[in-house]
Amino acid sequence: MDLLAPIETAQSWHGAELQASEAWRRRLTETEIAALTRAADSARDAPCPGFGKWAFEVPELEPLLAWTARQLEHGPGVVRISGLPVARFPRDMLRRLFWGFCVNLGTPIYQTSAGEVLAEVKDETGTGAALDYNSGVGKLISARTIARSTGALRFHTDKCDLLSLLCVSNGIDGGVSKIVSSVAIHNEMARRRPDLLHEFYQPFWRMRPEDEEGDRPDRVFPMPVFARAADGGFTSQYSRTYINQAQEVAGVPPLTKAQNEAMDLLHEIGEEICLFAPFETGDIQFMTQHVTYHGRTAFKNADGASRVLLRIWLSTPFSRLLPDGHAVQWGDTRPGALRGGAVVGKHAITA
Repeated sequence: MDLLAPIETAQSWHGAELQASEAWRRRLTETEIAALTRAADSARDAPCPGFGKWAFEVPELEPLLAWTARQLEHGPGVVRISGLPVARFPRDMLRRLFWGFCVNLGTPIYQTSAGEVLAEVKDETGTGAALDYNSGVGKLISARTIARSTGALRFHTDKCDLLSLLCVSNGIDGGVSKIVSSVAIHNEMARRRPDLLHEFYQPFWRMRPEDEEGDRPDRVFPMPVFARAADGGFTSQYSRTYINQAQEVAGVPPLTKAQNEAMDLLHEIGEEICLFAPFETGDIQFMTQHVTYHGRTAFKNADGASRVLLRIWLSTPFSRLLPDGHAVQWGDTRPGALRGGAVVGKHAITA
């Protein structure tokens, strides 16, 4: 296998191409909305978060769910489903509806070791501060902390097969969602700088985020940014923040000039070819974390309105085989296995 050759699959796309295509987008029908409403009402006594798909039966959505799974694992790796009338639902019912939709695609996993499984991504600073990665005192701060401010997020992955977001409100200036194919970045690097692409197939030391996974004895570990499984399948897990934070730990080898240049080029290409996808209220977005990175522009809440996204991490039954060496991050590398999350090997279904 020539690791430095371009990967020509449906998962390699440029933002302009995807923007012009409807293949990754669907709008909910009135029949589907009615089914979701009925199921959310039927699950009103089920613990939320915590119930499984048996408490949220939506046979009317089977074609949509099957299409979504195909697009995520064999298509571009991103799906946007629009048209959910969020104003019709009280917040607790909206949370049940989103949770129920997601458990019909996969198994929710923990986003923090403290037990967060259905998160609200919004400004929690109380001041509207736009934090950046250097806002900490003497240390870099995490993407999670920045996400809870109005600051911009650079391209990264979350530790799950599938990242799920629901836009509850978006009356803001900015906060544009940015998505980029990590496969397309790989291919552009193969064309421009194969020497730097080679660097990404070598180990990069990274930190386990303490605000997600707690203070662990194995808080730093090496893993390549790009990797291939035994069947040739591509995967990328990346956060420049956690790579840079590992540099704060004694004994971790310093980043080389080539490694820093490779990360610079990754972000440069990402900005050139990404999809700018502003959220509309009622949009549901799914992104396969093995083949996409995501970020956002900075934002300002305005006129009493605010940007609020619900977020669920999923381990999916249609997930890909991962390289053996990725067990250090995922726990299990088998396709369709329960894996990922801040508490590896455990899911968030409680009833």
